[in-house]
Amino acid sequence: MTTGGGVVLRCISLTYVWWAVLGATLLAAAATPRLVAAQSAARGPAAAQTGGGTVGDIRIEGVQRIEPETVRSYLLIQPGDAWDDERVDKSLKALFATGLFADVNLSRVGNTLVVKVVENPIINRIAFEGNRKLDDKDLNAEIQLRPRVVYTRSRVQNDVKRILDLYRRHGRFGATVEPKVIQLSENRVDLVFEISEGEFTGIRGINFIGNHQFGEGKLRGVIQTKESRWYRFLSTDDTYDPDRLTYDRELLRKFYLTEGYADFRVVSAVAELTPDRDGFIVTFTLDEGERYRFGKVEVDIKLKDLPPEAVLPLLTVHSGDWYDADAVEKSISVLTEALGNRGYAFVEIKPNITRNREDHTVDITFAVQEGPQVYVERIDIVGNVRTLDKVIRREFQLVEGDAFNTTKMQRSQTRIKSLGFFKKVEVTNAPGSAPDKTVVTAEVEEQSTGELSLGLGFSTTDGPLADVNIRERNFLGRGQDLRIGAVVSLRSQQVDLSFTEPYFLDKNIAAGVDIFEVKTSPTANFFSGVTPPYQQFSYGGALRAGYQITDNLRQTFKYTARSDDIINLQNNTSLFIVLESGQHLTSEIGQVLLYDRRDDRLDPTSGYYASIGNDFAGVGFGVDYVRNKANFGYYYSVAPEWVLSLTGEVGDIFGWNGQQVLLQDRFFVGGDNLRGFQSAGIGPRDSISGDSLGGQKYYIGSATLGVPLGLPKELGLSGRVFTDFGTLYQIEPTNIVLTPAQLAQTGGIQPQVEQSPAIRLSAGVGVSWKSPVGPIRVDLAYPIRKESFDKTQIFRVSFGTKF
Repeated sequence: MTTGGGVVLRCISLTYVWWAVLGATLLAAAATPRLVAAQSAARGPAAAQTGGGTVGDIRIEGVQRIEPETVRSYLLIQPGDAWDDERVDKSLKALFATGLFADVNLSRVGNTLVVKVVENPIINRIAFEGNRKLDDKDLNAEIQLRPRVVYTRSRVQNDVKRILDLYRRHGRFGATVEPKVIQLSENRVDLVFEISEGEFTGIRGINFIGNHQFGEGKLRGVIQTKESRWYRFLSTDDTYDPDRLTYDRELLRKFYLTEGYADFRVVSAVAELTPDRDGFIVTFTLDEGERYRFGKVEVDIKLKDLPPEAVLPLLTVHSGDWYDADAVEKSISVLTEALGNRGYAFVEIKPNITRNREDHTVDITFAVQEGPQVYVERIDIVGNVRTLDKVIRREFQLVEGDAFNTTKMQRSQTRIKSLGFFKKVEVTNAPGSAPDKTVVTAEVEEQSTGELSLGLGFSTTDGPLADVNIRERNFLGRGQDLRIGAVVSLRSQQVDLSFTEPYFLDKNIAAGVDIFEVKTSPTANFFSGVTPPYQQFSYGGALRAGYQITDNLRQTFKYTARSDDIINLQNNTSLFIVLESGQHLTSEIGQVLLYDRRDDRLDPTSGYYASIGNDFAGVGFGVDYVRNKANFGYYYSVAPEWVLSLTGEVGDIFGWNGQQVLLQDRFFVGGDNLRGFQSAGIGPRDSISGDSLGGQKYYIGSATLGVPLGLPKELGLSGRVFTDFGTLYQIEPTNIVLTPAQLAQTGGIQPQVEQSPAIRLSAGVGVSWKSPVGPIRVDLAYPIRKESFDKTQIFRVSFGTKF
């Protein structure tokens, strides 16, 4: 029994083991699909169970706006292809890369590839909240998202960065931007950028390290970046800009090189945000080096029949002078132009500079050699839509077939820019159809040339004034100038129309026509409180033509036909004026010859000018007279910002053919041309009424010294001390015979003319301010020498602005 029982137990145990193995096998088989599914899920949706076989069909699910065929076009696997995990994964990435979907899932159901997508919403509207310093227009121009564009988070974050960059460019580094999404129906969203602009982050301070030769105030005036001040509210130079800081480094380098510091370098330029994030501290670290002088200055010429001694006097650099990089460049330009004028069209000038660190000198040799002979094959004009080609071509100093000259090409670019018709002008040259030919291309970008300006102002003479001008500087794209304007003040009212053709008959002759109507009171003064004794009403037209004789010499001819009428006489008006009242016609031809060598016509600091003008009236009809005038001016920079100017003017008018010079044709002196005296404050005057009668001979002069006021340059304030002198005299007749009624009007007193050729003299000080609302000029002048019948005025002010 024992043995039998043992056999039975072993059989039972083997049976249990067999059933256990069978159960485990069945459990493993049952768990295999779940394990595969779990592994597939762990790998992500791209790793759909493929196994083997071919793709029978592709089913697209979840699309709303997008066509199923659009989704299929991005898949790299199509029906009939073998199942391929790698191609399925690449298809998934391609769909995500479109930016059209927020989620994508690829799976296999049998032999069908199921593509489930969740579309990104469409932006319905974009709004900005919290922006006060920058308007919606500026922000919309900066971002790239637009309504009806697919919304993606990456695009939103990129636009957030762009908005922050825009605020930083405007000096607000504390700005924050929070994008908000408002869900709408039909898978649309409103995108709102909530902006906290923060405080203005300006330049708290600008420091210089290593500057031993120039003070910080001087160097702050050299760079463009400025410290934040209340008066810079119309400027952005006091905001931190990395690009501007790079430009400042270059400005400092140029400044030191012009002052002789050939070894100068900017070691670093660092901008640090203050701990409270309300400003930047900019620090420039400089290495000035030693100051150099010019040593040997020579010219090495490899041109035939031209010795170095012939061009040495043309150089603007001289041995012993402080080294100046600008003077070197100017010498190259002068030499190139001078040699070109002598027939050497193909020259190359290279400055060979040798720096002697021991004795701190710079030796320079201008190597002049004949360059390759290149001719202009053609000139191409591109970018001009409205402006005619000939308007641009006539500004070129080169024409097809000319010897190519870089200086003339650069000067041509400057002339085209000076037209004011183009936002951008680039003149370049490229190789032509042969090695000795080049093609010059002028690429321009047009800008608006129409102008509407409204002006307001005030002056001691005119009182409050307003003017409006409508102007088209490029009429019909022909380069013609058309202007109509009106000026209204307490002293005068004027309307005029002007048309100018700068190249009449395609010649270098500026011709034009003017039509005008003026009503003025020549002797009026706003602060006098006295009603003007008369008004002068004039209307007429003029034809003019001017041409450039040389770069500095210009002549202008003009014919004028005019009607003048003395009106609105007062009861106490001078009888000399009353007798000349009524209408008078003038037919006048004249010319002005001007020689101008000033460095700047508006604000000269050096140079001189002189002009002579002559007018002859009585051409065919009207009054008869001959008028002559001459002007001159000389400007000299005594020291930086100290400019001495000497100006003068002389004039004479006399009648011919037995006719006297009438009131409207005489000269008047005082006010702006002789400070310390009222307008028409000196010269012949009625002994009874005190009215100014004008004169036939005059001269005036002024000596002015412009002085700095020690204030920041960007304030636009400048001072001056001056002395003016001059006189006005001679009038015919000097007495009149009165009727009994007129004698009764004057109380039986015979009116006489008070006049004296004696010189008048005044001295004073003045301040000019280029303010944000326009130029303001204030003068205080005291008359040192005057006549008893002169009318003085110590204080004069004028200002104006345009919109």
